[in-house]
Amino acid sequence: MPEQVPLVLVSNRGPVTFDAAGDTQRGSGGVVTALTGLATHREAIWIASAMSEYDAQASREHGERSFPVRSPAGDVEFRVRLVVSDPDAYDRFYNVVANPMLWFIQHYLWDLSNAPDIRREEIEAFEFGYNAVNDDLANAVVQELEGAEQPVVMIHDYHLYTLPDLVRRARPDAFLHHFVHIPWTQSDAWRVLPTRIREEIFTGLLANDIVGFHTRSYQRNFLQCCRDLMDLEVDFQRGLVRFGEREVWVRAYPLPIDHEATRRIAQSARVEEFEQELLRRRRDFLILRVDRADLSKNVLRGFSAFDLFLEQHPEFSERVTFVAQLMPSRTDVPQYAEYLEAIEALVAVVNHRHGTPDWMPIQLKLRDDLEEAMAAYKHYDVLLVNAMFDGMNLVAKEGPIVNEREGVSILSENTGAHEELGQYALSVNPFDIQELADSIHAALTMAPEERRRRADGLVQIVTSRDPGDWIDEQLADIRAKGRTR
Repeated sequence: MPEQVPLVLVSNRGPVTFDAAGDTQRGSGGVVTALTGLATHREAIWIASAMSEYDAQASREHGERSFPVRSPAGDVEFRVRLVVSDPDAYDRFYNVVANPMLWFIQHYLWDLSNAPDIRREEIEAFEFGYNAVNDDLANAVVQELEGAEQPVVMIHDYHLYTLPDLVRRARPDAFLHHFVHIPWTQSDAWRVLPTRIREEIFTGLLANDIVGFHTRSYQRNFLQCCRDLMDLEVDFQRGLVRFGEREVWVRAYPLPIDHEATRRIAQSARVEEFEQELLRRRRDFLILRVDRADLSKNVLRGFSAFDLFLEQHPEFSERVTFVAQLMPSRTDVPQYAEYLEAIEALVAVVNHRHGTPDWMPIQLKLRDDLEEAMAAYKHYDVLLVNAMFDGMNLVAKEGPIVNEREGVSILSENTGAHEELGQYALSVNPFDIQELADSIHAALTMAPEERRRRADGLVQIVTSRDPGDWIDEQLADIRAKGRTR
């Protein structure tokens, strides 16, 4: 793709958000982290939803068109357009359809005997919420493409499944690329949705030229869905879906981390302050998890497995601490608020059952602090990533490259990262609490040479690619696909 070809990025959240003083703060979320590298890799316009009234005010001040803005650190300049949607429509878009409906489908989270109940509220939320916000963002894309020849639009994640078809209708010449950052589930999971809604989602995605996922298994699942649910011709070997007169490429692009930047952060003065406090309180062994308090992360089973481990191996009493740094997530969604309460209750039970006057087995930290997490990364003996299902899970990649103790990774086979890292981790079924308890024991008693072999293998894989490679792989496919149009 030549540098002069216009590039537009579209996501729910943008790279920055504004405060009351008109100053910028970094946009939140893993998608923002991934796309920031892309936006600095080459000139682009980044279109996203306004997250607050201050974002809306900044948009109005610039005529509701794109405008330049510097990152909070002042090291990067972005060109952004913040799109204002009706507040009620955005609430339905985000809190009824995207979360929890699509998120729950794509992480197998629905207890289908009890939920969801799809009624008029959910159907209208899709039409007047999800589709309305997608339409707002699609109109902004089309406006920003005025006068541009053969532009490239890169759309991101599950919030924007119906947007590509809207852009395709207005600009048939545009090259559309959609990357899905969360898992893609098997065909039957999607049968939860009414047929019309499901077909609108797939029609929207298949308006793209390329659809990308983190792993080959998600790629296969999407192709299977196209065959089973849309009765389309699919080529699994070549990763193709034939949709009308068009061929859609379906590809896997595993997301790497910026390992050099991660290591720089690990050497910062603030990280060192946290290290000193951690080492002062450290027992013989440290187990670590760093996560959002999301249902998909499987936090409760992780603590239950640790409880079982302490019961079955009393010789580790007072010798091991489980540090869990969890960021509260989507607390306005009832299921998430209840989950956080359940986490706190279980921690209290485990600490009461096994604790002593001077030892608390689980240390729960409900906050998001990168430097504090980085200090713990450097000194864990076991890193626990036991998500039920995960798009990629960057914690599984961040921890090993800064760890200084040849720590062992316990990794759920259902994380996207497992496809790359599984051979050097202790692989677990995230629903098997006994296996997880056994894996904790195996990790803590592993021979030093085996720990070193696994740790070195993880580092080698994680440092073999960086975000620039991820971007280049996608741009290379855009160029190659463009030649076939």
